[in-house]
Amino acid sequence: MSSDFKRPTEPEGLTASLLERFNSGKVSAMMGLYEEGAVFVTNSGKPVTDPAEIERHLEGFMSFGLPMKVNARHLYVAGDVALFVLDWEVEGTGPDGSHVHLKGSATDVAHRGADGFWRYAIDNPYGTRFREQV
Repeated sequence: MSSDFKRPTEPEGLTASLLERFNSGKVSAMMGLYEEGAVFVTNSGKPVTDPAEIERHLEGFMSFGLPMKVNARHLYVAGDVALFVLDWEVEGTGPDGSHVHLKGSATDVAHRGADGFWRYAIDNPYGTRFREQV
């Protein structure tokens, strides 16, 4: 992980770190926010644990080169575990000139590691959206 980015020592700092890293355009910086064995929930609702696959999904979000905006709605902390509910949005003109508008309300679980830094254990970007079972 690049030392250019702050490592959150309080759960409240995780959202700011997310924005800083996402808006840098560096997927490797984003990966520093995930603990080993973390789960990323895809748009279809499929949980992904392979770091290379998580990286691929993050690249999809970040490929437009547009900044993310976030509104943190709720943060609940129990010891070394935190639950986040936040609204996020990515909007603007993409590299091909088309209009891009992505948004969601995430439900994320973070964990404070033995090193004292908070990282995502579960990242569910579309966490409040109902998904039909097929």
